[in-house]
Amino acid sequence: MKYYLAIDIGASSGRHIIGYLEEEKIKTVEVYRFSNGVTEKDGHLIWNVEYLFQEVKNGIKKALSLYPNIESLSIDTWGVDYVLLDEEKEIFPVYAYRDSRTKKVIDQVHSIISFEKLYEITGSQFQEFNTIYQLYEDKLTGRLDKATDFLFIPEYLMYKLTGIKKHEYTNASTSGMMDAVTNAYSYEIINSLNLNSKLFVNLDKPKSYVGKFLDEVALEVGGNMGVVLCATHDTASAVEGIPMNQNAPYISSGTWSLLGIKTEHAITLKQAMLSNYSNEYGPDYIRFQKNIM
Repeated sequence: MKYYLAIDIGASSGRHIIGYLEEEKIKTVEVYRFSNGVTEKDGHLIWNVEYLFQEVKNGIKKALSLYPNIESLSIDTWGVDYVLLDEEKEIFPVYAYRDSRTKKVIDQVHSIISFEKLYEITGSQFQEFNTIYQLYEDKLTGRLDKATDFLFIPEYLMYKLTGIKKHEYTNASTSGMMDAVTNAYSYEIINSLNLNSKLFVNLDKPKSYVGKFLDEVALEVGGNMGVVLCATHDTASAVEGIPMNQNAPYISSGTWSLLGIKTEHAITLKQAMLSNYSNEYGPDYIRFQKNIM
C-alpha cells in the first residue's frame, strides 16, 4: 500500500495527515498536530517560520515512525505572506498579513496604478494585506534592496526540506499581481511599481516535483521521500478536495468563509470588482469567490 503525507498549516494550527487508497476510497489519519499563531515583535505581527519549519520536521519524524515508507509529501498554508531571501539567507522578520504595515502605502500604489486597472489585469479582490502592498512597503523601507528571491510560506518550507526553490501558481494568485490571462506575474504591474523584475520568476503547476530531502533533514527525521507541489494555497486545496461531479457553488470555511464557483476563465467585469469578488486559482480552473464572513 502506498502512503502519502499532507502537511496543512493554518493561522492557528498545523497538522500532518497520512493518506492512502483503500477499496478505491481515500482514507486519512492525523499523525501530528501543532499550534501556530502570529507573534509580536517591535510593534509588528510576524510569523516564526523557524518554529514552523521545526514543527514540520517533528511531524515528518512522527509520520515516518508510524509509516516508514511514505511516497511523497506536500505542504499548503494560507496565501499572501512570504519570506524574502538574500541569496540563501532569510531576510527577517517574516511579516504576517494581519500586521498593519501596508495601510500607509495603499494610496501610493493606487496613485501609480489604479485599483480598477489592477482588477482588470488580475481579478484579485482588494485586501489591504495583499502581497502587492506588502512588497511595495518592503521596497519603500529598503527590505527589497538585498532580496534575490521571495517564496510564499509553503514554498519556503519545501525549500528548507529540499534546498530547491519552486514557485507555485495557486499561491501566486493571492498576490494581486498575477495576470488573469497569461497566468504569470504581470510585468505591467511590476514595471509600474518599479519592482525588481528578477524576483518574479516562472510559476510551477501543482503536481510539479520538487525533490528529496537534504541529507541533514533526512538524518534528522529518520527517512526520505519525494516532495511534490500541491495547490499550496490552502483554499485551493480545500476546494480541489470537494467531490463535485459537476460545478456547483461551494462554501469554504476556515479563517475566512468563502462562497464561490469554479470557472474556466477569470471574471474581471466592473460588477465583479464593485462586489469585491476575487479570481483565485485551482490546479486547472479559477475560483470566482467572495468573502462572506
